[in-house]
Amino acid sequence: MPGHDPATLAFYAAVASDYIARTSHMTINRDLPAFLDRLQPGANVLELGCGSGRDAAYMEARGFLVEPTDGVAEMAALAEARLGRPVRRLRFEDLEAVAAYDAVYASYSLLHVPRQGLGDVLHRICTALKPGGWHMATYKSGGIEGRDGLGRYFNYLSREQAADFYARFGHWQGVGLTEGIGGGYDDRPSSWVNVIAQKAL
Repeated sequence: MPGHDPATLAFYAAVASDYIARTSHMTINRDLPAFLDRLQPGANVLELGCGSGRDAAYMEARGFLVEPTDGVAEMAALAEARLGRPVRRLRFEDLEAVAAYDAVYASYSLLHVPRQGLGDVLHRICTALKPGGWHMATYKSGGIEGRDGLGRYFNYLSREQAADFYARFGHWQGVGLTEGIGGGYDDRPSSWVNVIAQKAL
């Protein structure tokens, strides 16, 4: 099952420097502090799609052990420059860890996974978590998958669709969903669905 859209990865590779420059003013994911409050001090966190490394830097400043990754080499290189250490190149479908992390964080990244591959990726994330571990992901909502004006693929999950995916893929003992409005690289307001899930013990 495809865990990535080649055209979307190519887009981010081509605009990596501009993307970082144009989004540098944005703050961390607003749901991240509360998510981290669920974790034990010093917990190890896998970040999928770290982009500029902004959220990874915040998590490290709070004392967490963070493994930032990105599927786009150009993005990973820019994150390395910010964080001052290597950033692993990792595509979602290549995640093979088993019970290795206390948390898996995916801010505005899983929204690019084609729907036919999303179930496999969620299963891999759940497998990578230790029992009782936590996962957070933020998706653009809408209900109908498609491409935006820049040619990027989005799975555009509605709240109900997100709940269904997490109910069917992975072993979660609790899934919380919230909705909100935010912006992005295209400077257009969008509706979002944020998911926080805990792996079953």
